[in-house]
Amino acid sequence: MLHALAKHAGWSLAIACKGPRRPHRPRPLRLRLRPLDEALSRAVIDLSNRPYSVIDLGLRRERIGDLSCEMIPHCMQSFAQGARVTLHVDCIRGENDHHRAESAFKALAIAVRAATTKVAGREGEIPSTKGTLTA
Repeated sequence: MLHALAKHAGWSLAIACKGPRRPHRPRPLRLRLRPLDEALSRAVIDLSNRPYSVIDLGLRRERIGDLSCEMIPHCMQSFAQGARVTLHVDCIRGENDHHRAESAFKALAIAVRAATTKVAGREGEIPSTKGTLTA
């Protein structure tokens, strides 16, 4: 999931961790609706310096492989708190919990990428009606 987040956000990511690694088949990059097979997710992020999150993935299983499904929304909530952003992530449809989770991370990554990309012609502007991104 972290690989999907980094890949679709356009980040370089170096992680040091321990544990078993399972091979995973690569998936093509689709940028428009954040689908993964039958699953479709949306994510909206505000770089607000006001940490808050609403995560609704509709996961039904207890585990996906060795990963507890309760850790998936927890990871996104922790990201919102640590990054001090307002974040909403919803999985709109999907039957396979693995696809639902991966689609949600993909949607989050694409939202982060869009929110952090400079807008041509507005390089000096602060993207806030309050004139600041700090509290």
